[in-house]
Amino acid sequence: MRPWRFNELQKSLDGISQKVLTDSLRSMEADGLITRTVYAEVPLRVEYALSELGETMRPILDAMEVWGNSYKSMIHS
Repeated sequence: MRPWRFNELQKSLDGISQKVLTDSLRSMEADGLITRTVYAEVPLRVEYALSELGETMRPILDAMEVWGNSYKSMIHS
């Protein structure tokens, strides 16, 4: 997948506050799960992507996505 910008992540995670997302991204970066790339532009552009270690979690993330979509369809029917 492509890198994500902060606002894209926040919009895709319904109801998450800026502080919680920022803290979560910092924690995942410190744990080596994601990379943070800062581009010296005006305005500043920052992109987040899974690191090599994060990519090893892709099967788990994919399984969670399948489960989440199934659960959403169950509660909305």
